[in-house]
Amino acid sequence: MPLTLESEDRSKDLAEAGARPSRLRRIGARLWRGAPRSALAALCGIALALSFPSAGIWPLSVLAVAGLSLLTYGRTARQGAWTGFVFGLVFMLWLLLWIDVIGYDAWALLSVAEAAFLALMGAGLAVVSRVRFWPLWTACLWVAQEWARDRVPLGGFPWGRLAFANTSSPFTPLAALGGAPLVSFAVALSGALLAAVVLALRTREGRARSTRLAAACGVGAVAAGLVGYAIPLPTAGTTAGGPASAQIAVIQGNVPHAGMDFLGRPMQVLQNHVQATVALMAEVEAGKAPRPQLVIWPENSSDVNPYTTPEAYGAIQAAAQLTGVPMLVGALVDGPDAQHVLNEGIVWDPVKGPGAHYTKQHPVPFGEYVPFRSILMKYITRLQRVARDFYPGDKTGILQVGPARIGDVICFEVAYDGIVHDAVAKGGRVIVVQTNNATYEHTDQPDQQFAMSRLRAIEHGRAVVIAATSGISAVIAPDGSVVARTRLATQAELDVKVPLRDGLTLADRLGAGPEWALSFVGLGAVAFAVWTGSAVWTRRRKRAGTPA
Repeated sequence: MPLTLESEDRSKDLAEAGARPSRLRRIGARLWRGAPRSALAALCGIALALSFPSAGIWPLSVLAVAGLSLLTYGRTARQGAWTGFVFGLVFMLWLLLWIDVIGYDAWALLSVAEAAFLALMGAGLAVVSRVRFWPLWTACLWVAQEWARDRVPLGGFPWGRLAFANTSSPFTPLAALGGAPLVSFAVALSGALLAAVVLALRTREGRARSTRLAAACGVGAVAAGLVGYAIPLPTAGTTAGGPASAQIAVIQGNVPHAGMDFLGRPMQVLQNHVQATVALMAEVEAGKAPRPQLVIWPENSSDVNPYTTPEAYGAIQAAAQLTGVPMLVGALVDGPDAQHVLNEGIVWDPVKGPGAHYTKQHPVPFGEYVPFRSILMKYITRLQRVARDFYPGDKTGILQVGPARIGDVICFEVAYDGIVHDAVAKGGRVIVVQTNNATYEHTDQPDQQFAMSRLRAIEHGRAVVIAATSGISAVIAPDGSVVARTRLATQAELDVKVPLRDGLTLADRLGAGPEWALSFVGLGAVAFAVWTGSAVWTRRRKRAGTPA
């Protein structure tokens, strides 16, 4: 008996109703099968986070890369993307936990955004694992991922680069040749080669050949780390551009308390730095400390505009006259209009007062300015705490402070390759990092930023002088060794003879060239793997007699 139209429709509805649970079961089964892989990816993300300060177990960075390489090997691009996302999300949530000071929503959103880059890399790792020499392409893709994260969106966020976990490891000297990107490349290559060792030993066919391959990959993994020991690192100053050294004093005045409201009442932070300067000069007059030739105050050491606040101007001028030498003072001053403010390092002469200055070029989104302010302020009232946006500077921080021509960078700018490179390439004989980490005082952030400064010293062959409001202030030698450093949440002074250098490292001369080259090689490998895979698929379809 033929079915009526009504019974046909009912049959279709029943069939579709039966198909939906089946489809859901298939999705659930797929997720269940992938759960162990996701769990292992999360563990690898934790391992990578622990390789960064404050834990600082740098070998875990190599093992984390090896683990992710194994988890994405031979997988589809979609599987690789999911594995990379899980890995990246856990890694970023752990690494960036200090951002919860601003808000848990900011911490979560930034972590997800950064994990998206690692998801794309995971897809790429899965694709290139099908072609020869895949460990090399894997290392290039790590550099490509960092290259992208360093630049977009909103100027990028370079935290979490493999190089920043290896600022005191056998890989570190490679920074003098190719900067942070070459360090990341070497770490990733070593990890990928270790993964290749595991895969070779697991192969059951051609045991002798697999053993030889595993041995070759193992030797390559070790060589990628040990080659750094062959790179000489300078320590002495040079006289081509002036004196070979300068006696530099660093003032850490401390803040009333940590957190978003670290400033306390107006003028309090400034008075703290004046008091610390007075204490240093008392030591000098008593013969317990050498007389400095210049003094460095940190970012925001003047918490009010000294140009428009006579009391602040007078306090800084009195401190400069007491030292008798030029000072570099961090201050917030009025911007080009009422809606903006400038974050500056000002050269303050004991006789002439304020002179040349450097304005921070890379303000931090949502911390120092609010993107899309007119829209976001309607929905996120907490952003009203950023009352005025920081206006970016457009000049490199080359300043003459007493006998030293310094390259000044401010706070998070030390994480950006180009800003530090320009400060050296354009004549800075010592790198000065003025910073204010008081918001994140009891977190891992100060240690993570301190590690970046150590890498910059080796990368550019320059001493690095860090002046922080509440720590960590330090003097780092051109070879990355720590000459002196302060403790967090204390008032302290450093008075150290610092080498001044003129020569450029190979990394200085090459600039961003190695990073661009390695990134394009990695992306090219993905394109080649996709093309060859498509060609193989087409040939198979033709052999089967099915149109491609």
